[in-house]
Amino acid sequence: MISVIVSYRVKPEFVEQNKANIQTFLKDFEQLDATKFKYSVLVKEDGVSFVHYSQYSDEQMQNELLNIPSFKAFQKMRDASGLNDSHKVEVLQSIGSEGDLG
Repeated sequence: MISVIVSYRVKPEFVEQNKANIQTFLKDFEQLDATKFKYSVLVKEDGVSFVHYSQYSDEQMQNELLNIPSFKAFQKMRDASGLNDSHKVEVLQSIGSEGDLG
């Protein structure tokens, strides 16, 4: 399993557009096999810091998801909005988990 956390901050004036872009790609993700990935997006208390947490069954599923056109468009607009070097990608190693909130 592949687990990744991506975090970044956007300018306050880009928050609503970023949220709309996220909803667009999440809707497109509904067309994928949901048994092979989990993708969550959260916003921190400051309202401008976003965290994307994703888990993939394998590299093929990760590549399929990352190449969805609406996701690529989201990334392009996010990056063009001016992230001020806040973009960070971390690959995690799973130790274990329990529970299923759905």
